[in-house]
This record gives sequence, C-alpha cells and structure tokens, in this order.
Amino acid sequence: MSEKTVIHEKVQERYGRIATGFVPQQGAASCCDSNDTSCCGDSDAALEALYGNLYETDTSWLPDSVTGLSLGCGDPLTLAALEPGQTVLDLGSGGGIDCFMAARQVGATGQVIGVDMTPAMLEKARRNQEKLGFANVEFREGVIEALPVASGTVDVILSNCVINLSPDKTAVFHEAYRVLKPGGRLAVSDMVTLGRFTPEERADMSAWAGCVTGAEDVADYVGAMQAAGFSQISVRDKQEPEQELAEALPVLGSAKLFSARITAVKPR
Repeated sequence: MSEKTVIHEKVQERYGRIATGFVPQQGAASCCDSNDTSCCGDSDAALEALYGNLYETDTSWLPDSVTGLSLGCGDPLTLAALEPGQTVLDLGSGGGIDCFMAARQVGATGQVIGVDMTPAMLEKARRNQEKLGFANVEFREGVIEALPVASGTVDVILSNCVINLSPDKTAVFHEAYRVLKPGGRLAVSDMVTLGRFTPEERADMSAWAGCVTGAEDVADYVGAMQAAGFSQISVRDKQEPEQELAEALPVLGSAKLFSARITAVKPR
C-alpha cells in the first residue's frame, strides 16, 4: 500500500468518524473534533489563538447541523467575493457549510459543486441540503487530486482546511487549474507553515489527519501553485493579514503552523 493511499485512508477514517459521531451543538467547530485536540492544542484558548473566529460572513441562518459540523480554519467566502451566476467548486466540502453560503451568494442562476471523498460526510451534506432546499448545489464523491469536474467550467474554487490533508498537493493544484475557466480564481483557507516538518513528524498519520504535519512551508506551497500555472498568488497569515508571504524564502528550523488566507488566479 502506497504512502498516499495510507494518508487518504487515515484522513477518510478520521472524518468519517467525525461525521458518524456528530452531535449538533451551538457554534462552529474547528478542524479538531471534540475527541482529538492534536491540531489545536488542549484548550479553548489554544484553539482561539490558532484559528480565531472562523467566519466574517453571517452564518446565523444556518442550522446547527451545518455550523456544528464546520471543520475549517478560516473564511474562504470573504476571500472569494462571489457574484450571482458564478459556478463555484468547494474542495473537501464536508458537511456543506461553505457550499451553502456560496449557493446563497451566487443565487439561482449560479451553481455550487462540493467534492468530498468521505461517504459519511457526503450523506450529512445531502441531508443538510434537503433541510435548506438549495437546488443549485450538488455534492460529488471524489478526491481533490483527481476532481470529478469538467475542464474549464468553474469560476471560483473554495477550500477550507483541506489541501493540507492531501498527500499530493502538486496534483491538487494542477487539477484546480484544469477545472477553472481562464480568469478563474482560487480562494482558500488552509494550514501552512514557516519551516518544514521533519520526516519523523510527517510520518505521524494522526497529526497529518489532524491538520498538522501535512501542512507545507509557504515557499513549497506557493511553488506548487506556480508550477500548476497560477499567477497573482497571495498568502497571508490570518492573524497578521497585513504581511504578504507569497515570496517568502524557505525557512530553516522547526515548522511554525498557522492558518493562511490564500488567493490566486488562472491567467486568461
């Protein structure tokens, strides 16, 4: 069994467990579930310091079955600045929170596609869709390294704390580039690092599946995006958004993990 397959299975196992064991509760969760604090520290204070409040966008209209299953690390909707009529793709759509907010913004003339590899999450998302009545949302089973989406059909790609979980980020960005229309945009919240994890740290599959050791150094992350063809790349620390990190050089020493706001464009 390849390392990539092992990582996919561990990630799918973890998020399937979260989906099947989910009990609705007030407020949004983070990438950590209540039984696993490996990615966030062991306290509410540590969680708040790392992620802050996830959404600037209003989520009060969503039921607890949606907001309580939010597993992101930021607010890609604000980054995306969606417009009516656009086609939007969410990489790793989970319980559907970002898809439903996007669907409201693009309206009846727009379309939102959520792709997720975990059947239990897809089941939750489709049940939530029935509750909310969105006809312009579709959930598809698949991996983000090989998207079940036609080339050149998407205006905006969203993702919220998912790309770090992929064992092949180069493939993710090539696929994202493929499905975007010329001039299409990427708007991502993700965990990245300044500095690199050691091979021993990367071998910890629990930490990888917990949004930690799959995170890449900013320079490596940006390099993968550039290799796919993206331009106008921006990477900013959610807690220090005034500082542009897209041109940062690789950092030596231990990895500093942070939630990043990432945008890029597919040239026309």
